[in-house]
Amino acid sequence: MTDTRRLHPAWIVLGALTLCMLAGSGLRSVFGVYIKPMEAEFGWTRGALSGAAAISLLLLGAAGPLVGRLADRWGPRRVVGASLLLLGAGSIGAAFVQTLWHVYATTGLMMALGAGGLGLATGSAVAARWFEARRGLVIGIAAGGMSAGQLIVIPLATALTIWFGWRTSYLWLGLGLLALVFPVGVWLVRNDPSERGLRPYGASGPVQTAAQAARTQRALRVSVGEAALTPQFWLLMATFFVCGYTSNGMVLTHFMPHALEHNFTAFQASTALGVMGAMNVLGTIGSGWICDRFGRRGPLATYYFVRGLSLLFLLYVWNVPSLQVWAAVFGLNYISTVPPTTTLTANIFGRYSVGELSGWIFFSHQVGAALGAALAGWIFEWTGSYSSAFVSAALMALLAAGLTLAIREEPIGTRPTPSPAPLPAPGG
Repeated sequence: MTDTRRLHPAWIVLGALTLCMLAGSGLRSVFGVYIKPMEAEFGWTRGALSGAAAISLLLLGAAGPLVGRLADRWGPRRVVGASLLLLGAGSIGAAFVQTLWHVYATTGLMMALGAGGLGLATGSAVAARWFEARRGLVIGIAAGGMSAGQLIVIPLATALTIWFGWRTSYLWLGLGLLALVFPVGVWLVRNDPSERGLRPYGASGPVQTAAQAARTQRALRVSVGEAALTPQFWLLMATFFVCGYTSNGMVLTHFMPHALEHNFTAFQASTALGVMGAMNVLGTIGSGWICDRFGRRGPLATYYFVRGLSLLFLLYVWNVPSLQVWAAVFGLNYISTVPPTTTLTANIFGRYSVGELSGWIFFSHQVGAALGAALAGWIFEWTGSYSSAFVSAALMALLAAGLTLAIREEPIGTRPTPSPAPLPAPGG
C-alpha cells in the first residue's frame, strides 16, 4: 500500500479524541436523571439541586480557557489523561454523597473540571493541529461524539438508576470510564503530527520538526488580549452564550423533570433525550460538512433561528409522538452550532490560538448555561412551570441569529514574515 493511500494517523487521533469527548459529555450530562431520586431520598429542593447544576456548568466553562491554554502550549494528551481521571473519580465519589455539599463537590466541581478538559477547547486544539483540510467536518465528528454521549450514557444511567438505584448508577459509570476510556485516551491521543514526522492531514510543504513547530506556534499565536480588541471575538462570545443558555442550561438540565411533570414516564423522557442525541450526531456532522462547502455565518444563523422556534414548540407538546418530533427537531441544531463557531475561531485567529480562544468562547457558553439552569429552577419554584423560562430561551435564540450575521470572517491571526531591510544604495 502506498503512502498516498495509507490511513493518515490524524484519523486515529480523531477517533480516540471523539471517544473521550463522548464519554466526558455523556457522563457530565446525566445529572438531570438523578434530580428526582435525590429529592426523594434527601428532601432537597429543586432550586438547591439546580444550584449544583449551575455551578457545574459554570466551572465546566471556566476550565475551558485554562485547558485550552495548556493544550496550546503543552499539547492536549496530558490534558485528556488528567481530565479522564478527575471525571471518573468525581462520578465514583458522587455514588457516596450524604450531604448537599458533597453533591456540589463531586458533580459540581470534580466532574465539571474533568469534563471541561474533554470539551471543545481541547478538541479544537487537536483538530487544528492535526487537520489542515476538512476541518469543519472534523470538528463536526468530534462534537458529534459529544452528542452521542447523550444518546448512550443518559439512557444507560436511567436504566441503571431504575434497576439498581442512583448510587450504583454513578458508581458503575465512573468505573467504566476509568477501565475502558482512559487507556484509549492516553495511548492514542497525540499532541502534534510533528512528533511523528508528519504533516497535518491535507497540508503541503516540508515536514516540520517538533522544534520548528514550537517556534511557529509561538510566532503565530494570538493572545486573548489581542483577540479582545476585535468585534468578532465578542460576537462569537455573545452567540455562544445564547447557545449555552438555550441548550445545556435550560433544556438538558430541566427537560427530564419538565417531561415527568407533564405525565410522561422516565423511559419516554429518556427516549426523547436519546432521539435528541441521535439527531445531534447527524446534525453536527452534517453541519461540519455544510461549513466546509457553503460557509459558516448563514448556517449558524439558521441554526439559532430554528432553535428559537423549536423552544416555542416545546410548550405545545401534547403526547409521545409530538415529544419525539420536538426532540428530533431540537436535536438537529443542539450542537450543530459548534462546527461553525469553532471553524470561525480557527479561521479568524489562526490554528495555534484556537484552543485558548475557544476555551474563552466556551466559557461564555457555560456562563449562559449556568444562568439558564439556575433561572429555570427559580422560575419553576416561583410559578410552578417552566413556560416563562423556555420563552426567554426562544427569544434569545432569535436574537443570536441576528448577531451571527454581523461576524466578519477575516483572518487576523497570520503575522507576515518581516521583509529584510533594503541594502543601502551605492555611495549612500
